[in-house]
Amino acid sequence: MWTKEHFRVLHVDLTARKSKVLEFGSPVDVLGGSGLAAALYEEYGLPTEPAHHPDQPLIFAIGPLTGSFPLMSKVVCAFKSPYHEQYAESHAGGRMALALRFAGYHALMITGRASTLSVLHVGSRAMNIVDVHYLRGKDVFSTGKLLRTLTRSSDSRGHRSIIRIGPAGEKLSSYACINVDTYRHFGRLGAGAVMGNKNLKAVAVEGDADFDLPAGTNYAKLYKDFFQQVTATDMMRKYHDLGTPQNIIPLNELKSLPWRNLQATSDKAVDKISGETFAEELLLRQTACSGCPVGCIHIGLLRQQFAKDHEFLYRQVSYDYEPIFAMGSMLGLDTASNVLVLLEETEKVGLDVMSAGVALAWATEALEKGVISQEETLVPLKFGDVMGYAQAIRHLGFADNEFYKTLAQGSLVAAAKYGGEDFACVLGQEMAGYATGEVYFVSQATSFRHSHLDTGAYSYDQKRKDQNAEAAIDFLVEDERGRLELCSMVSCLFARSVYKQEALQEALASLELTEMADNLAQASTNVQQKRWKLKIATGFDPDKVKIPKRFTEVETWRGKIDMDFMRDVQQRYATAVKKLAAS
Repeated sequence: MWTKEHFRVLHVDLTARKSKVLEFGSPVDVLGGSGLAAALYEEYGLPTEPAHHPDQPLIFAIGPLTGSFPLMSKVVCAFKSPYHEQYAESHAGGRMALALRFAGYHALMITGRASTLSVLHVGSRAMNIVDVHYLRGKDVFSTGKLLRTLTRSSDSRGHRSIIRIGPAGEKLSSYACINVDTYRHFGRLGAGAVMGNKNLKAVAVEGDADFDLPAGTNYAKLYKDFFQQVTATDMMRKYHDLGTPQNIIPLNELKSLPWRNLQATSDKAVDKISGETFAEELLLRQTACSGCPVGCIHIGLLRQQFAKDHEFLYRQVSYDYEPIFAMGSMLGLDTASNVLVLLEETEKVGLDVMSAGVALAWATEALEKGVISQEETLVPLKFGDVMGYAQAIRHLGFADNEFYKTLAQGSLVAAAKYGGEDFACVLGQEMAGYATGEVYFVSQATSFRHSHLDTGAYSYDQKRKDQNAEAAIDFLVEDERGRLELCSMVSCLFARSVYKQEALQEALASLELTEMADNLAQASTNVQQKRWKLKIATGFDPDKVKIPKRFTEVETWRGKIDMDFMRDVQQRYATAVKKLAAS
């Protein structure tokens, strides 16, 4: 059961090679997940020190409903980001949430730096730091294969999760990701570089304990109701069938799908990389995060196109909407199998796929315009050329020269050095795949994670009937708060139509967490305010947010971007953020 009095946090100090269990905080006030991570950073973080200070904490937090209800399957990873030196979060599914829950912890907090490249192995009864210097430079897949044997206990049972980094994390790329159980990721803002700086190649969490479920029939009935909603109705069907790639064609028709570094928002070649084409030609199987009955993870079958004398060699590569945008339309690719080729290369080196794809799109246009030359890129980059991009991804992951080392710190960092800032598609970080309009552009540029998942702004743009900046801000602020309820539980955001506030309160009450249920709305507001305070304390200034020129040149189904409206929304959102932080 989730304790009512405090959180149980495992704190591992890599420098001292010691760990201790902390009894921390008030669950009623900070809930869990995003709230718990923010509270831990507030207590143990170093807001004025650089992201790569060894004592900066790397935090993994779960929520009060983890392991007790369907789709409560996410982990919140919190850290000071090397991308922009601000407090940040990244979320991932996989097996880690249940592994932590069955290990008996609400959070894992890691500080310090290991003396050699290491793997941290934790369970309910043990903590080990194992030297793996021989894995330096190994890709994500090779590392995973070796660690499955290395981290298996003689009495191994229950849930086990292995998260790891690739060469990009070791090279401290500012958008290196953490691979989670092969098919999921802590993707954005450089969590992989934080692990790399700590000399941490991987973390293995073994859920080798158990916990009691509540007595009586109320919990069982509620669980059955939620389970039926997500499996026996059409509510979640789209995520299982085509998955998020079903958005490819609709967004293209709305002139909201970025193509060739956002030089266009639609293209007639879209059918060749649509969700339907992936399903018909490449889909091998579907799988799910632990604790989820939906199965939204789509795995494609990739024949090894570039391996000599290996005609029958193949790979399994996961795909979603955002990876298809980043390594497909954004780079001008019009063949589904070629998209999988680039996704696999990106996975191997351990880069965030969205930032890598958008960064290479900027580099391609910069090369076309003579801003940079092939002396920098090492290989020819041309929209639609899969072979050039496959080589460039390796150069980027390994930071093979000064250009790629700079580009690995972000598109705007490279643009500031070489030129081409006007067409760098960066909204706080390299953009996600929605060119829906003014409210979305402002939201991603200004919002907490610079993520399309902070709010439903991409949906708001598609549904709004007028240019009402005040209404847009009201939506952004309240929608963020509502999502923070889910991100503190911690639920998959695909389940937001199931787990509305009343449903979450019922779920908490069924676990005898009635005080938390009653305080849910106020606590989520407190979490929202605390996160903004931390972000501003670590250097974020909402008044200095810049939206590059390329976003002002976009044309969507509504027509050209309304600059006056976008500036109005941006100014009002900056004011709202400062008000939240000052509360």
